[in-house]
Amino acid sequence: MSEHKIKSGNTYYYSFPAVKGIQAGRPFFTATCPLRLVPKIFNYDEEEVPAELRAQRTLNKARIPEMARYLVDYPNDYIFSAITASVSEDVEFSELESGSNLGTLHISMDASILINDGQHRRAAIEEAIRERPELCQENIAVLFFIDEGLKKSQQMFADLNKFAVRPSASISTLYDHRDQAAGLARNLALSQKPFVKFTELERPSVSVNSNKVFTLSAIKSANKALFGKGSKKGYSPEEEELAKSFWLKLYDFIPEWRLIHENEMSVRDFRRDFITAHGIGLQSLAMAGREILAKPESEQRVLYNALKAIDWRKSNDQWRNRAMQHGRLSKAHSNILLTSIEIKRQIGLALTESELTKEKEFLKL
Repeated sequence: MSEHKIKSGNTYYYSFPAVKGIQAGRPFFTATCPLRLVPKIFNYDEEEVPAELRAQRTLNKARIPEMARYLVDYPNDYIFSAITASVSEDVEFSELESGSNLGTLHISMDASILINDGQHRRAAIEEAIRERPELCQENIAVLFFIDEGLKKSQQMFADLNKFAVRPSASISTLYDHRDQAAGLARNLALSQKPFVKFTELERPSVSVNSNKVFTLSAIKSANKALFGKGSKKGYSPEEEELAKSFWLKLYDFIPEWRLIHENEMSVRDFRRDFITAHGIGLQSLAMAGREILAKPESEQRVLYNALKAIDWRKSNDQWRNRAMQHGRLSKAHSNILLTSIEIKRQIGLALTESELTKEKEFLKL
């Protein structure tokens, strides 16, 4: 890509090596653009412009630091999808040879180039190259369309996003090899009881007729609760081994987990009747487990053994308004906390000040 005068007069142009294509009878051009020029040549609507006069959503500034950090942290192993943009006036395409769809795309520097899809990528690139200037020489693919007015640009935005589906948290966990929390969840799901053979690796939830019990994302969340980890925190090798040991040991004290592994209870019946077949059960056990692991081993054995006596059935009135709301399981954090408080109470663990406050609020209901 270059910047220079072409033709006559004083007009300057951007020149992109490009491929010409046709969609819906209209030409478009696929080109690559150096990252250093992305903030310079691509515009997006200002936030104060009313929605009906914009061609895209307002910029969500909260998303940008994480995207920029991704570029900065993985300069040799990142991937950004193409930016889609509309050019406000006709462009010139110089064919490499007559009849070829390969050539050079010339766009006047006076033209307005509006992003239809990719404004957050653009902002992240601008932020990232401030911290890591060598990214300036990297490239991003760009799809250029000729602007046909606001109505068409708005329709382009709607069409580009109409079929976009965010991947489930489980499949994102399965495929994310940078995230240590994802790696630990994968390891447990594929090799450790109670999860091996009973983990849904792709879907966001477990269907009624599935032979799976837990989602991969639920295991990941439970491990975070076990160690009190934030969403971006990693795990030491010692913590990973401790997690494996905890869940394997817990398996011996949750009778229903063993029954399904031994084919003495159906998965369908287990998920229908017990809170320990769901993410809220895992996370609540993990929250209590964090305090169990802080005790001496002699006390841990007593606490684990006390778990055997707990009635984990959804019909148990002790779970009403804790794990259960209006006859259904609740995934809300407050319900997970209330369920873990009840587990701690039943096995004899003292409540913290914040838990006592939460319990008093609950008892007033």
